[in-house]
Amino acid sequence: MKNGRATINQTAWIDAAYELLTASGVSAVKIVPLAKKLKTSRTSFYWLFKDREEVLAALLERWERQNTQALIEQSEKYASSIVEATLNIFDCWFDPAVFDSEFEYAVRSWSLQDQAVAERVSQADIVRLQALQDMFIRYGYDVLEADTRARTMYLIQIGYISMHTQETQDTRIARVAQYINIFTGQMCTHADLERFAARHRARFTPEEMAAQQEMTDETDINARHYRGVTTLKS
Repeated sequence: MKNGRATINQTAWIDAAYELLTASGVSAVKIVPLAKKLKTSRTSFYWLFKDREEVLAALLERWERQNTQALIEQSEKYASSIVEATLNIFDCWFDPAVFDSEFEYAVRSWSLQDQAVAERVSQADIVRLQALQDMFIRYGYDVLEADTRARTMYLIQIGYISMHTQETQDTRIARVAQYINIFTGQMCTHADLERFAARHRARFTPEEMAAQQEMTDETDINARHYRGVTTLKS
C-alpha cells in the first residue's frame, strides 16, 4: 500500500478515469475498474480520494480547464483580421491537444444523465458563445450579427461533436475556406490557408490549394454579383 501511494498519485487516477470516460462513458468510471486499470488495490484509492464523486468532479474541472479555457484563449489570440481570428478558433477543431473533442463528447453524453453536469455544460456554452461574440465585435460586427455568427460557428461544431461525426482531417480541412466564408462573410486568401494548413499535420497539396483558391475566387465573384443585383433592385 505504501508502494501504491508512492507510485500512483491523484493525476494518475484522474488520467485513468478520463480514459474510461472517453472510451465507455461515465458509468464505467468506478473505483474497482480504475484500480484494475492502474494495477493497484481499491484501498489505495481511498488514500487519495474521499469517494468516486471526487474523481468525477476532478474530471469536470479538467474538461473546463482544457476545452472551455482553450476556446476562450484562441478567441483572444492576436489576429490581423476576422478571417485569421476564426482560423485561430478552427485550431480547436483540428488539434486535440488544444480542444479535446472526444472529452467534449463524453461530457455532453454524461450531461444527458446528470442534471448537475447538464448545468455545468450549459454554463460552459454561455461562456464560450460570449467569447466568440466578443471576438466578432472586436472586428467590427454589431452585437446582433456577432451573436448570430458566433452561434452559427459554435453550434455547428458542437453538432459535429454531439453526433460523433467521423471525418478525416483532410476532408475537413478541404472545407475550411467555405466555412470561413459562411461564418464571417469574408474570404480566405491563399496565404491564410497556407498558414492554417502549416499549423496542422494535414497539409494542403498543391492541387488542394489550387482547388481552395478556385472556390474562394468563385464564391467572391458570386458574392459581388449578388451584391450588385441587390443594389440594382433597391
